[in-house]
Amino acid sequence: MKYYILAMLCSLVLSFILGLIAIPILKRIKAGQPILKYVETHKEKSGTPTMGGLFFITSASVIYLIFAGVNNRLAIVSLTIGIAYMLVGFLDDFIKIKLSRNEGLKPYQKIIFQTLIAVFAGVFAYVNGITDFFVPFSKTSVNIGWFTIPLVALIFLAITNSVNLTDGLDGLAGGVSVVYLIFISVIIFLQIQTFSLIFPSEYESLILLSFCLIGGISGFLIFNVSKAKIFMGDTGSLSLGGFIGAISIFSSNSFFIPIIGIMFVLSSISVILQVAHFKRTKKRIFLMAPLHHHFQMKGYSETKIAYCYSLITFVLGLTCTLFYL
Repeated sequence: MKYYILAMLCSLVLSFILGLIAIPILKRIKAGQPILKYVETHKEKSGTPTMGGLFFITSASVIYLIFAGVNNRLAIVSLTIGIAYMLVGFLDDFIKIKLSRNEGLKPYQKIIFQTLIAVFAGVFAYVNGITDFFVPFSKTSVNIGWFTIPLVALIFLAITNSVNLTDGLDGLAGGVSVVYLIFISVIIFLQIQTFSLIFPSEYESLILLSFCLIGGISGFLIFNVSKAKIFMGDTGSLSLGGFIGAISIFSSNSFFIPIIGIMFVLSSISVILQVAHFKRTKKRIFLMAPLHHHFQMKGYSETKIAYCYSLITFVLGLTCTLFYL
């Protein structure tokens, strides 16, 4: 555990240092986030530097490689997937900044890139025998065989876009991600103690990667909590979704994603319901979607919304963890 904590602290410090260096540079080159005009309360955020995901993903990746090297395939493939999603997000952010618009990649372009990575992850899981998945609130698992490929691909598409949608308020996606990663790490640790897992070092490497990400995101949050000096952008949010998906799936914990990550799920569901209902009735269910904007329109502060999202994630994470104690 000391090893994990040391890695986390190193990642936090490096992320903080990179933030101190990167923010002035991003301001100087005018790498500001275009803000949607219909989000009235966000007008003052226009021009805030984006692509903050670059420095917390970089810090987590560098520290992981220093501590563990490239010997553990599950963590290395997770790292590869997270960085691949980061590159998709970076391209999206770069186009937004370059053309001074809120839309970067076209939706079909984004989904093609995301699907290719997701299918790769599904095939990797199946070929490497990751077809047994733990059932939450029990000490059992279920084998889904070849269905692993489409299920894993679907999970990746869902979680990456859900984290992306949740990244709408200062400190929101980052805070929820930190809590999620803490509990999925604890669950993996307890599973190693409870079950006779083949190659436990592979699962331990996923815990180490999680702690590196926790440190990196925590360093980033120093600059991202309200009032944010920088946004993570799609560079950070898509990458975080990729890392959360990879660490959870490759540790056989796919089914924990919609439970501990319920706030990510609600972001997507609120958008789907809003769009479907509006197309059918021309009326809205929520004042604004995703859900966090609805609460914001109701008068709740960004800080309170971010805290409540993290608190709910904490409670559900703790509940899932108790079944292994």
